Amino acid sequence: MQRFFVALAACLASVFLLAAPAQAEKLRIALQKTGTLGWELAVAKAFGLDKDAKLDIDATELASTDAGKIAIQGGGADVIISDWLWVVRQRAEGAKLTFYPHSSAIGAVMTKNPAIKSVKDLAGKTLGVAGGPLDKSWLMLKAYALKNDVDLDKTATVLYGAPPLIAEKALEGEIDAALEFWNFAADLEAQGFTRAVELTDVEKALGAKGDVVVTGYVFDERFAAKNRDALARFFSMTKKAKELIATSDKAWDVVKTQRLRGEDAKTVDIYRKRYVASLPKRPIAQEEADARTLYGALAALGGEKLVGPSQTLDPGTFYKGAEVKPN
Repeated sequence: MQRFFVALAACLASVFLLAAPAQAEKLRIALQKTGTLGWELAVAKAFGLDKDAKLDIDATELASTDAGKIAIQGGGADVIISDWLWVVRQRAEGAKLTFYPHSSAIGAVMTKNPAIKSVKDLAGKTLGVAGGPLDKSWLMLKAYALKNDVDLDKTATVLYGAPPLIAEKALEGEIDAALEFWNFAADLEAQGFTRAVELTDVEKALGAKGDVVVTGYVFDERFAAKNRDALARFFSMTKKAKELIATSDKAWDVVKTQRLRGEDAKTVDIYRKRYVASLPKRPIAQEEADARTLYGALAALGGEKLVGPSQTLDPGTFYKGAEVKPN
């Protein structure tokens, strides 16, 4: 009888052990405070997607993308958001970082001057450029202009500055046009500016077959090897959050109330429109092929100062260990 009860207790213990919910795996995410990953994580939490994915998301909000790069390099984060160009350079310098698509959001040349409708119209004008002379969007615009027989370095007056400064100068009428990041371009659009040159069109003119993914989740290859399943669940979770933001007004309300407080209704609507348009829609192989094409154009213009010692896209740049199929 004693042996029976011991065996029964052991059996019941094993049943309870099997029935117990698996402990959520922690992922440390470092994200820019104003970035759209914050939108997605807010929606994921509000709709319980993190619990469904059995993930404990430890999110740290940072003031800049550079702070995220420092975090991933110093071991302070498992995943950050950055662009594939930076990942290629890091790999060329010995780091084992890799990239998984997050967004194809890219800026545009914004203007209120009705005479500026194309890149040719920038000749003789004052152009503000968000970022510096090696900013990838600026280099692509210059390459595109050269294909249209316009040398912007020689024919336009170019002013470089941080995105908020360039936007301010555009609003005050101090410059004729502004090459801005996507979110600042959206802000200007809400203020009555038009999109004279779409950088998605520039990408295609330089050889891309579609809207090229710009930013992605960046993490170390060794971390990925140990956490492949957790990463797959994370990518699936954020994909569901993206779909909710695109299709559900309840999800969009979460974004508006938690991440876009203080923005007027027109600006918020433009943000959603541009966000939805930027969702990755293609297999990674196609994204990688277009990135390789653009990398060649950027390397030709920016040289080692921009891309580092590698003149070609490293084959390990794009992570393929847990692809979530696009819609």
